[in-house]
Amino acid sequence: MPAPALANRHVMPFAGQDIRTLVDAQAIHRANHPFLIWEPFTGEGFTWTYAAFADRIRRFAAALAARGVQPGDRILVHLDNCPEAVVAWIGCAYAGAVAVTTNAKSTADELSYFADHSGAVAAITQPKFAELVNGAARFAWVAVTNTDNGDDPVAPTPQDASFDRLDSDTSLPARPHDPMAPFSIQYTSGTTSRPKAVLWTHANALWGGRINALHETLNERDVHLTTLPLFHTNAQAYSVLASLWAGCTCIVQPKFSASRFWPVSLKHRATWASVVPFCNRALMEHEVPAQHHYRLWGNGACDMPTDAHFRVKTIGWWGMTETITHGTLGTPDRADLPMSMGRPVPEYELRVAHEDGRRAEPGETGDLAIRGIRGLSLFAEYAGNAKATDDAFDEHGFFLTGDRVTLGPDGYLIFADRSKDMLKVGGENVAASEIERVIATVAGVQEVAVVAQKHRMLDEVPYAFILPAANAPDDLTARIEAACASQLAPFKRPHGLRLVEALPRSTLEKIAKAELRKLLDPA
Repeated sequence: MPAPALANRHVMPFAGQDIRTLVDAQAIHRANHPFLIWEPFTGEGFTWTYAAFADRIRRFAAALAARGVQPGDRILVHLDNCPEAVVAWIGCAYAGAVAVTTNAKSTADELSYFADHSGAVAAITQPKFAELVNGAARFAWVAVTNTDNGDDPVAPTPQDASFDRLDSDTSLPARPHDPMAPFSIQYTSGTTSRPKAVLWTHANALWGGRINALHETLNERDVHLTTLPLFHTNAQAYSVLASLWAGCTCIVQPKFSASRFWPVSLKHRATWASVVPFCNRALMEHEVPAQHHYRLWGNGACDMPTDAHFRVKTIGWWGMTETITHGTLGTPDRADLPMSMGRPVPEYELRVAHEDGRRAEPGETGDLAIRGIRGLSLFAEYAGNAKATDDAFDEHGFFLTGDRVTLGPDGYLIFADRSKDMLKVGGENVAASEIERVIATVAGVQEVAVVAQKHRMLDEVPYAFILPAANAPDDLTARIEAACASQLAPFKRPHGLRLVEALPRSTLEKIAKAELRKLLDPA
């Protein structure tokens, strides 16, 4: 059976609430406190108080309504980190629309799929992406920001409207505060050939804000540095929504920069940051200030070896787009099992089991599954893909994560690997099948297998083994590279291609990818 779904009833944590409830309440309670600080790499930054942020969100939402955007309409939001990304994402939900936040590294092919699959009626983007987005679909309108991440102003092309025009003082049409209304969509890599659309409800968003703030022990005095991409759950829920719920300050930068990390942190007395292993490695090459104000970092593993160097404790965690918040967590005030994912959090039920269904014992490795309530603590559905939604849950209502973990001592979990043929490229989830789909379409390719190659900075990178057809052209490798460049975002493209005479096989003639991985040295 599927996971228990949250019926639209009054007995629930967020009855009669949606994102408007939180934004409006904080605009009163924390009116003059800084909420969002924009720190661009070039140009002038600025600060929005909670009251100013709420005012901008309301005016944006009113402008959408004035343009005919209806509750439930989907709007493609294709932006690098910038203040407009936060306004568009939360502002769409405030208006009752659904922001489809897409990876800024996406190609034209990927964007066309996102636009078509989601049914987006309009789009919001930056000047550098305007041509790409305009070519992705026949949108009713495309709004373009005046700058690329705070650089010098760039005039929108004549056929595009300025993002600044999405600003109206008209009243929003009345609608109920429905926690089960759709909030946003993120596309996440899966084992199918195309990404799946993870749909969050307003209850999911409020859950993300409340529980992430609780897990991170955020309070009104905290200053949360946000450098990870705003189209992704980590920055959206772990950073922005958690800060909004806690009433603290959220610094946003265009992206992670090791050289700028400490100066910005010191300037604003940052106390919290969500990072990924790549950030740690990059920061190791920079001097740590004699004094800083960080009390905690969040990362994929607890008590990392670099903690002593940075003089800050790392809370390890594990979560997914589908879980909105963390399913496992370290502790902020005591030692954890080093390099573990922490322990299961009380808000979910976790299971570690073998393929035959037997529960894993301490020291054993098994498949991780998690059970919660759909539409509240778990995503609502894979939009437009009922089969994928059904297949994601087992007969007991557990969501099948595709991750394998080792059951450690005292309930700690240690990440082992991914069972769904997924790669982790610099913090990005990449499905091998998505790359294989593109390569397989190239004339002259008989079969392809993509595996993970260990990488010093990025954890893993894709590497492709290709079995050429008998009539393969001499320039097959160049043709494959061209296809990947046009259809795959840069982080999904193979770092190496190898033409082979045969591919190793396991049972049922499946390609033995474990044997292929053995052929690769770390990059």
